[in-house]
Formats: sequence, C-alpha cells, structure tokens
Amino acid sequence: MSVIPNIQAAAQAMNSITSNVASQTAQAMQSTGTLGSALDASSSPAYAMPFSGVLREAVAKTQELNSEAANTVDGLLSGKGVDIHTAMIATEKSELAFEMMLSLRNKAVGAYQQLMGMQF
Repeated sequence: MSVIPNIQAAAQAMNSITSNVASQTAQAMQSTGTLGSALDASSSPAYAMPFSGVLREAVAKTQELNSEAANTVDGLLSGKGVDIHTAMIATEKSELAFEMMLSLRNKAVGAYQQLMGMQF
C-alpha cells in the first residue's frame, strides 16, 4: 500500500508533451499549406474545452486523488478515526488514476512519434 509519488513531475511532463505536439503539428501543417485549404474557421466544430484543458483537468484530478490518499493513510497511521477500508479505497483510486494518466501519456507519445514519422 503505497501512495504514488511524483504526480507533479508527471503533470509537468504531460504539459510539455501536449505543447510540443500542438506546436509541431501546427508548424508542419502550416508549412505544407494543408491547414488553410482543408479547414476554415467556420467549418471547425466548437468544443467546450480544448484537449490540453482536458489533460490539465485530468492531471489536477489525479493530484487531488493522490493527496486524498496520502491524507487518509496519514489518518489511518496516526489513529484519527480512519478505517483501513477507506484508506485502501482512496489508495486504489489514486493508483488507478495514475495508471490511467500513465497510459494516456504513453498513447500521446506514441501518437506524437507516429506523427513525426509521417512524410508530408
């Protein structure tokens, strides 16, 4: 039963990956001229939140679950009325959220590598 460390480092890595992918994709599409002819501002759908916002929100939720797990484990160890079931559930939620973020990062890196391997 361990609380996942380095959530902040993972969040910073995810932010740098998304900003690199977005800037390099825009540069590649702009240099080939495919962006201007394929899409114009009136035909693009309006989304409530951009992908980077969704990632930031997911990282923030993962950090929140990690701190909640740390607090419940501290409460269990210090005898502040937290039962073992609550601590285990909070720890497992934190671990699952971290594994999901790790999987998402791996998928984003794979997509980035695939995009960089394409020839325009």
